Amino acid sequence: MRVRGWVTGERRARAAATLAALVAGAVPLAALPSPARAAGAAASAGAPVCQVRDGRLTEISGMVATDDGYVVVNDGADDEARLRIFFLDRRCAVTRTVSYPSRPRDTEDLALGRDGTIWVADTGDNDRNRETIALWRLAPGTDRPVLYRMTYPDNPHDAEALLLDAAGQPLIVTKGGSGTVVLYAPATALKQGATTPLTSLGKVVLPSTTTSNPFSFLGRGVVTGAANDPDGHRVVLRSYADAFEYDVSGGDVVAALTGGTPRVTPLPDEPQGESITYSRDGRSLLTVSESADQPAGSRPTILRYPVAATTAASPHPAEPTTAPPPSTTAARPAAQAAGIGGGRAWPLAAGAGTLLALVAVAGVLWRRHTDRR
Repeated sequence: MRVRGWVTGERRARAAATLAALVAGAVPLAALPSPARAAGAAASAGAPVCQVRDGRLTEISGMVATDDGYVVVNDGADDEARLRIFFLDRRCAVTRTVSYPSRPRDTEDLALGRDGTIWVADTGDNDRNRETIALWRLAPGTDRPVLYRMTYPDNPHDAEALLLDAAGQPLIVTKGGSGTVVLYAPATALKQGATTPLTSLGKVVLPSTTTSNPFSFLGRGVVTGAANDPDGHRVVLRSYADAFEYDVSGGDVVAALTGGTPRVTPLPDEPQGESITYSRDGRSLLTVSESADQPAGSRPTILRYPVAATTAASPHPAEPTTAPPPSTTAARPAAQAAGIGGGRAWPLAAGAGTLLALVAVAGVLWRRHTDRR
């Protein structure tokens, strides 16, 4: 499924442009740089590692690094040739593929166990109408993934991120939409041929950032991928804009995410950043974007970012007190643009009006999308 939460393909690009234009037109002074932040706030792009040239890999949604290269999956695709687990060498060339014994619905992320087990999260649900979600487990040395079905305890969720706990058991991270996401785990042992109930383990509040990305502030409030580091001491969540890295103590991944304060690595202006993983030495974060809806000739490129320093981020609800420079943001939350906590003289009505306009446009675009399905 190529819909990524709000709109699809061409409509998604139009939506991003429309929303950015609305914000730029409604709050022009909010984009003026603040001298206090302009000097050091610019985010650096990732360093290219290799380019994926296989035409089947245009919708990469999940990636893990291995000793020999990388493993990747597309998200839900109509073409059977794309619905595989792809193994790449260090130059991003496909060396082999593994097929699923039955058709997956919407594969979104990968996780790599310490024993080499590959987990595939078949958890995408943009319309939030799936009765069950699934995990595929590919054991080392095998070529036939095993399917495990699960069901949420409350209501369907769209989820695009997968982690493993200290025991190697899967943790599902919902996509969210407003800066808060939920962690779910199987309530009992996974069993082939049965449906395992999930249980909620808590919420994660993402930090507030101003990093530029194709979806403006909407892209900063969702989780599109996750990864464990090789030694089990860190985990990372990513949005369309940033990577949030948490320290794990005593193997307790859930406590790290729900109670920890992350370090932030900006991932500025990635075309449609869905995937993230650690390098095998743990010194870098590796990302890759989808390329299906990008300009002709675009190819997915694995990018490398050094892991963040030990500077912690502020919680998501707290807005920056000064406006960021244009190089680090295309639009900011309406409350900040209106001057709440920022020292601007803009009236509250301007921010409220902008927010209402954005909500209205998003609603219309979503309505059009659902009517055409």
